[in-house]
Amino acid sequence: MVKTYLSYSLDDLPQLVQEILGDCIDSKIFVFYGNLGAGKTTLIKTLCQQLGYKGDVTSPTFSLVNHYKTSDIDIYHMDLYRLKSEDEALEIGIEEYLYSGAYCFIEWPQVIIPLMDEAYYKVQIETQENLSRKIDIEKWQ
Repeated sequence: MVKTYLSYSLDDLPQLVQEILGDCIDSKIFVFYGNLGAGKTTLIKTLCQQLGYKGDVTSPTFSLVNHYKTSDIDIYHMDLYRLKSEDEALEIGIEEYLYSGAYCFIEWPQVIIPLMDEAYYKVQIETQENLSRKIDIEKWQ
């Protein structure tokens, strides 16, 4: 079942993310889909902040994976846009991240979806005509 969230501005993101985190309790793995500029990294930044991370959250476009740590939570933020194959994903240790028990926020996940056998949340972000964002989240097994 898909649950839809609407974001009308950056100001409503913290409360929206609190709702998402409260609703999505069956997995810590979130895969993000959306066009360039749709707000994937902005949403992930707010998720990390709501989980207690105080530092900067930036897209790991070149490093592929950023690790953020709070006093009791590990978060992996991945941008897999540059990966071309499942083998490349395995070479960077994708399975270690996915099975770590940490939060995994994954942008451009297409190449690793065949490797996923844990439950995860698919997050689809669409920019609307009024520049608001429609965020559809669906649990996948």
